[in-house]
Amino acid sequence: MDARDTEPPVVRPLGKSRNRVGATRRWWALPAVSAAQLLVVLDGTVVNIALPSAQRALGMSDGSRQWVVTAYALAFGGLLLIGGRVGSALGHRRTFVLGLVGFALGGAAGNPETLFAARALQGVFAAVLAPAGLSLLMLTFTEPRQRGRALGVFAAVGAAGSAIGLIAGGLLTEYAGWRWCLYINVPVALLAVLGTALVPADRPHRGEGRLDITGALLSAVGFAAVVYAFAEAEPHGWGSAKVLVPLAAGVLLLAAFVVAESRAPHPLLPLRVLLHRARAGALIAITLMFVAMFGFYLFMSYYTQTVLDWSPVESGLALIINASAALLGSTLVAGRLHGRVAPALLILPGLVTAAVGVLVLTRLTGSSTDVLPLYLTPALVLTGLGLGCVLPPTAAMATSDVQPRDVGAASAAYHAAQQLGAALGTALLNTVAATATASYGASAGRGTSAAASVHGYTTALSVAFGILLTAACVVAPLIMTRPLRRSRT
Repeated sequence: MDARDTEPPVVRPLGKSRNRVGATRRWWALPAVSAAQLLVVLDGTVVNIALPSAQRALGMSDGSRQWVVTAYALAFGGLLLIGGRVGSALGHRRTFVLGLVGFALGGAAGNPETLFAARALQGVFAAVLAPAGLSLLMLTFTEPRQRGRALGVFAAVGAAGSAIGLIAGGLLTEYAGWRWCLYINVPVALLAVLGTALVPADRPHRGEGRLDITGALLSAVGFAAVVYAFAEAEPHGWGSAKVLVPLAAGVLLLAAFVVAESRAPHPLLPLRVLLHRARAGALIAITLMFVAMFGFYLFMSYYTQTVLDWSPVESGLALIINASAALLGSTLVAGRLHGRVAPALLILPGLVTAAVGVLVLTRLTGSSTDVLPLYLTPALVLTGLGLGCVLPPTAAMATSDVQPRDVGAASAAYHAAQQLGAALGTALLNTVAATATASYGASAGRGTSAAASVHGYTTALSVAFGILLTAACVVAPLIMTRPLRRSRT
């Protein structure tokens, strides 16, 4: 039996009051949820450029500075599934407001330990906020055309958020100070809270029995262990015990989590959410897209600053091209075509377009000239368009046609796939680049010259190109043969 056939068909509107909610008031959900999505994505990258300044100001050691980034990633990734369950139990709008509160923290930290704790707490609130925001959007917009437009804007913010974080981090650090990379959360969160006051409330689903404690512990510790292993692969290498031990432990714990969920009377993540063919295809697509794209962003930053000698601000501003292309792809293409064409006709071309963009950069050499018009601009435009075309339909496929009580779990699974892909992409492709650079330098006798560095980058980007093509081939039979039905209004 196909897992799809065991599910009730659709997510229904928020209640009878939905029809009495004016269109203007309903659209207030979009800027509120988009602002929250910006916070979640931006906080994953905004501190990267500010990290050297924060290290000097607080006296952090080289070995501990990574925890400014890792503390957020571990808490966010490890608690996402629990965050989805909290949203279903408390109501997604109430949980959404609760999650926004945590982003006012961190800027006043006076020592490294306080900053690490504040970043971890931000990750906790992000794990609650992210699935609640997407769930609220899916429950608010049930008409296909409106949902397509809303998801287009939401996806554009998500696609551009990482680039905006790098840009904002450079500008704020240079002109206002590193603490403003954390203080900037306060006005954005405040605006989102004010907008939420006009969003129609949803009905909590509290008849789910007691919290699945076993599943919660296994998912939190297992996912955090995997993310930690990926983060440690960059400084220590994949053969290090600091990587292999937590990676093996994480995989075993997640396997135990799947077994536990199959037997739990009220599972944290019902397996029916994952066993739907089209939904599984959407989750695979977004995971592999993020593996490739986060490697792409990493090497754009490295190449422009270490080879072209651009400043952090200049490097960040170049990503405006990518952010603009993502905005066009998600709103003018994917947003307008949602409900008019099959999701596969957006996802598969999007993956291929992004792959071509990555392929452009593999042609770079240490002596390439006119790199901005000939290489960087085409690559930034194509990857942005591809990402913009993939995000809205995958978000819709991952969260549509589920029971109302499962919307939070489906949203959490979607965000967990993104988080896992980003962590794996950064670690995996950075390791490939470092190995290729060292090998080239040793064989050519030139140490770590620009040519060796560029060879490392292009080798890693060739792997990213292969990952995107593989993603298109793997997900095609899943999303083309079992398309999701449209939601009924």
